[in-house]
Amino acid sequence: MALVLLPGLNNLIEDISEEKKLPAQVVETALRDALLKGYERYRRTLYLGINENPFEEEYFSNFDVGLDLEEEGYRVLASKIIVEEVESEDHQISLAEVMQVAEDAQIGDTVVLDVTPEKEEFGRMAASTTKQVLAQKLRDQQRIMIQEEFADLEDPVLTARVIRFERQSVIMAVSSGLGRPEVEAELPRKDQLPNDNYRANATFKVFLKEVSEVPRRGPQLFVSRANAGLVVYLFENEVPEIQEGSVRIVAVAREANPPTRSVGPRTKVAVDSIEREVDPVGACIGARGARIQQVVNELRGEKIDVIHWSADPIQYISNSLSPARVEVVRLVDPEGQHAHVLVPPDQLSLAIGREGQNVRLAARLTGWKIDIKNSQEYDQAAEDSVVAELISQREEEESLQQQAEERLAVEQAARAEEDARLRELYPLPEDNEESDQESIEEITNEAISNNIDGVETNENTNLEEQTIAKEERAR
Repeated sequence: MALVLLPGLNNLIEDISEEKKLPAQVVETALRDALLKGYERYRRTLYLGINENPFEEEYFSNFDVGLDLEEEGYRVLASKIIVEEVESEDHQISLAEVMQVAEDAQIGDTVVLDVTPEKEEFGRMAASTTKQVLAQKLRDQQRIMIQEEFADLEDPVLTARVIRFERQSVIMAVSSGLGRPEVEAELPRKDQLPNDNYRANATFKVFLKEVSEVPRRGPQLFVSRANAGLVVYLFENEVPEIQEGSVRIVAVAREANPPTRSVGPRTKVAVDSIEREVDPVGACIGARGARIQQVVNELRGEKIDVIHWSADPIQYISNSLSPARVEVVRLVDPEGQHAHVLVPPDQLSLAIGREGQNVRLAARLTGWKIDIKNSQEYDQAAEDSVVAELISQREEEESLQQQAEERLAVEQAARAEEDARLRELYPLPEDNEESDQESIEEITNEAISNNIDGVETNENTNLEEQTIAKEERAR
């Protein structure tokens, strides 16, 4: 078969490469795949109306398309195995037929043959399939390359635009940089904010949560409005002291989607200053709350508590319960990080928060288990007795856990010893290979050592002979 000409092939590849921002090699690969799919469609159309379909799923795996960029055309090639008797003409070729052009051919060899159909035979359906597959391949390659760019982004916060809605997710358009094409990203229901109004073409700041592979959909971007990293980014942008390094964010606890609608989103941020003269809380809040208000506006009215971090757990726990006023913090179980916080009766509900949100966030922020107690009703002896029982229970659980780990370690050691014994009795092939390799290494090392010893011996002999000769000359 002759080469099927595609006038302007080189210009076509260059135009697509420039338009889609794809390398020319990627476009060529996509074009070859599309032409191969078109050839498959051409072959299948020849059997339309026949009850039995001769083409299995991997039937065309031995076919390929070769592009000739110099003459601007393509060929369809088939790799066939030389056999005595042909059972499949698309996969096999007889030895007698091959020996007419190659007398040294043997059964089992593979030959590549040109099976390109005439351009007029290709058909409208096959051409349409080629166009569709090419467009799809280019879209897939474009999406994959762009998503690889997102995976390497240093700045995880992007500006996103709402495109459409799918079930409970919002599909948004994001870009990795100025001049780069947009790509779709999914904002799942759990990562949305209850106060957001996701109308078409509305823009939001989103946190790039992950770039993951979804079955039958390929690489997908997942973004979040509920991630704590978004809060950190907004503060870094609004507070120059954080950018300069004189103020640092130590910890963030965020509840963007509370259990019930009666409780709004809330975040606690613990900050500290490297320089003594800088007030970290005041720097984050700004004059008349201007800086923190920008963050609140971006998060659609979410409540944000900025507290001063402290290395002293008592002070840190007391600060974390802001805006409630705390009287006493008792570290009843420092090892288990359990604390009792005593507050006045009028501060009890404020310290706990609506549906326990305030104390829950404080516990996440500090890493301590916090129990809020009424200071006027607090019975220290009774509480210490209860805590002692809890400590005893915790120590017992830790002891049982340690015993279980020790038993597991003993069982693993026994199993490894038994495996080693069995491998000595019944060695595996790879063991023999390792043993042979070790023997070769030992022999090699011994030979090298002997050579070195021989060199040293020769050197010592030469030195002795030189010494004797010098003595004789001296006499």
